[in-house]
Amino acid sequence: MGKYFGTDGFRGEAGVTLTSEHAYKIGRFLGWYYSDGGRHRVRAVIGKDTRRSSYMFEYAIVAGLTASGGDAYMLHVTTTPSVSFAVAGDDFDCGVMISASHNPYTDNGIKLVNRHGEKIDDSTIERIETYLDGRLEELGISGADIPFATGEELGRIVDYAAGRNRYIGYLISLSRFSFKEFRIGLDCANGSAWMIAKSVFDALGAKTYTIGTDPDGLNINRNVGSTHVEVLAEYVRRKQLDLGFAFDGDADRCIAVDENGEVVNGDHILYILATDFRRRGELANNTVVTTVMSNLGLYRALDTAGIAYEQTTVGDRYVYENMQKNRHCIGGEQSGHVILSKFATTGDGILTAIKVMEALIESKQKLSVLAAPVTMLPQVTKNLRVADKRAVRENEAVSRRVSEVAQRLGKSGRVLLRESGTEPVVRVMAEAETEEICRECIDEIVDVIRAEGLA
Repeated sequence: MGKYFGTDGFRGEAGVTLTSEHAYKIGRFLGWYYSDGGRHRVRAVIGKDTRRSSYMFEYAIVAGLTASGGDAYMLHVTTTPSVSFAVAGDDFDCGVMISASHNPYTDNGIKLVNRHGEKIDDSTIERIETYLDGRLEELGISGADIPFATGEELGRIVDYAAGRNRYIGYLISLSRFSFKEFRIGLDCANGSAWMIAKSVFDALGAKTYTIGTDPDGLNINRNVGSTHVEVLAEYVRRKQLDLGFAFDGDADRCIAVDENGEVVNGDHILYILATDFRRRGELANNTVVTTVMSNLGLYRALDTAGIAYEQTTVGDRYVYENMQKNRHCIGGEQSGHVILSKFATTGDGILTAIKVMEALIESKQKLSVLAAPVTMLPQVTKNLRVADKRAVRENEAVSRRVSEVAQRLGKSGRVLLRESGTEPVVRVMAEAETEEICRECIDEIVDVIRAEGLA
């Protein structure tokens, strides 16, 4: 993590910690950095979600990019995975997605991807932060700033809605089956998927029922989407649908709901897809990549199924890095970030939903049956706002108490203390046989953090 960029881009309160000036400077940097010393005209894809502030940041980035001589290709309102798809498929230099994912509308973020559609590397992020801090000499920039383009060297703005349409066509092409026998609920979080998801599922023959498809710039993720999946669960029950899928603000997450209105989270989905891929001989290395936040119930189910797993720190970028390094094909998080590397370079909620549908159709089972082997242990997380996340991590009394609690739980549970990648928050998570035990464990650790004057 850098000064501005966390595990999922530069995120903060719009107009406060993330400003239009930041966005303008990022655009200026991208148009200069990828130009190879002015020898190449940069082409960048830019997408955004439905937040009111996304327009402000979009125009600021475009102004900076074109001022440095780069061309901006506008996808307009679209999903994060569609930006990655467009960059990789159409030979762009980089891509920008303006979104704060599942955060409320008051926040926003700038996510950057490289020419392969992957999250941009740490060394480039360090250079961007160096520029944001005005340390130009360290970047080899002489003068007061990056040179401005003039005359015919000025960048252009190109409408690129066709790129979004190609992405929709790609998703449709990935399904091996028609969904015509299914009544499916879609919760689009008043975000990026509000038109795309229905278009895809309609094209695949499903009878679709939608909520969260009336964005007004202020209601993204508000009581809808993957972070409020209980709304879709009640909707599926009331409409007596076959199942439902909930996405987050930029549609890189997917949480499902079965025919009974029960939640099928990212851990369930990893199990369902892993067993389906293995049945078809497509589970590379017989391994699933998870994070430390995955539930013990998933690991027990994978053990029973004879499927191996690896753990990374929290963050889909770390899951993807592990998958690339070890040539695994499925990885993800309990939150619904699922990466299927054969088809995408990032989590893609709509793609995930399509592949869950394939597993359901091929198995001729209901979603509740496919998810049943994963019995989730109670898992409780408390977010604690702190002044210095590193100080909490390095505090001896806190570390000692975490170790004591973990030792007491043994194999019946676990405890985890980790830093948020996007907020001044530490998260204390406990997993045990009962929710009461979880809360007792968390309270012990939180009490020590507060006693040490860290929160």
